[in-house]
Amino acid sequence: MMEFGLTFIILACVFGLFMAWGVGANDVANAMATSVGSKALTIKQAIIIAAIFEFLGAFLAGGQVTATIRKGMIDAEMMAGSPELLVYGMLAALLAAGIWLLIASRAGWPVSTTHSIVGAIVGFAAVGLGIEAVHWAKVGTIVMSWVISPVTSGAIAFALFMSVQKLIFNTDDPLASARRYVPLYIFLVGFIVALVTMFKGLKHIGLELSILENYLVAISVGVIVMLIGIYFIRQLKFDPNADREYHFTNVEKVFGVLMMVTACAMAFAHGSNDVANAVGPLAAVVSIVQNDGEVTQRSLMAPWILLLGGIGIVAGLMMYGHKVIATVGQGITELTPSRGFAATLAAATTVVVASGTGLPISTTHTLVGAVLGVGMARGIAAVNMGVVRTIFMSWIVTLPAGAILAILFFFMFKGIFGG
Repeated sequence: MMEFGLTFIILACVFGLFMAWGVGANDVANAMATSVGSKALTIKQAIIIAAIFEFLGAFLAGGQVTATIRKGMIDAEMMAGSPELLVYGMLAALLAAGIWLLIASRAGWPVSTTHSIVGAIVGFAAVGLGIEAVHWAKVGTIVMSWVISPVTSGAIAFALFMSVQKLIFNTDDPLASARRYVPLYIFLVGFIVALVTMFKGLKHIGLELSILENYLVAISVGVIVMLIGIYFIRQLKFDPNADREYHFTNVEKVFGVLMMVTACAMAFAHGSNDVANAVGPLAAVVSIVQNDGEVTQRSLMAPWILLLGGIGIVAGLMMYGHKVIATVGQGITELTPSRGFAATLAAATTVVVASGTGLPISTTHTLVGAVLGVGMARGIAAVNMGVVRTIFMSWIVTLPAGAILAILFFFMFKGIFGG
């Protein structure tokens, strides 16, 4: 089997890059759609911010979740005698998920890259290796997280938007209230993202800090981000006449600054959570080939693999990301910077916490749940149910689509290399 070792690694890199490209094309919309939809950022600015922070998230904090996708779902012990089957399967899973993401991105459907790869891996394992090779309990917790994540983020977004209404919009001087409270929201964003990154993301770089040190670093990051935010808020020019058409035009300007911060946070959170979908199977193939066919449960993630994933995500975003951004940012409900902020912070919080616990939740479900939560805070009429139905349908199709394609490719690779 190992005479094809180099071929397998090259194929895994190519398919892994293709899959990461799909993650960028489809999923990065999750980080940027609310900013573009609420007009806080232009599409060009959004792509530049996403490229930087997605890459940092994938590279610095992508290690934890990668383990769940790679080693949690299939019984590696069962394959000790035939490691090449796992290699064919992982290659098939990457190619299948990549193709499905390309189809969905073209149509502008925000599907879940996590669904795509989980469906693909479970599909090839159940058919190619036998039903008992799949850790169904592990798959069950992943499936549960798909229900829990949109509900959680929807509830957080609802609560956040209500707090914004109470503290800022329903006061005698909304603009003064915005200047007072928005820096606190900015602190919250910096603090949450920094904390989870400190707790979970940096272990594979070899940075081990005590709990107290982690909190101190997170508070410092929160304060620094808040000070930067305050600086930008002070630079804003307010036009008293602008409030005539829409009562809160100037207040929304202040939230525009906040959207910049949450967009960066969400991109970082997304990179750390979803790079696993592309590089998990790739890392498994590399590990098997390098260990002469030995299937190990634990193997260190080489930095170049995370690097490849980061590059793929950025390329996909730049080339194709705009289609899904339009669906999520403008299709579901009308977003303003304050509503977009509530949705993005809720989604980022849910994602970073899940990333910290190693649960591969779907960023897509989380964000769509959060945008729905904000829409619901204004009443059901504010939500475009037609778009929501299409999105839900595309979610349901994703699992079987990934599984069927992966099964086909699995037998194709088996025929080519194994006979």
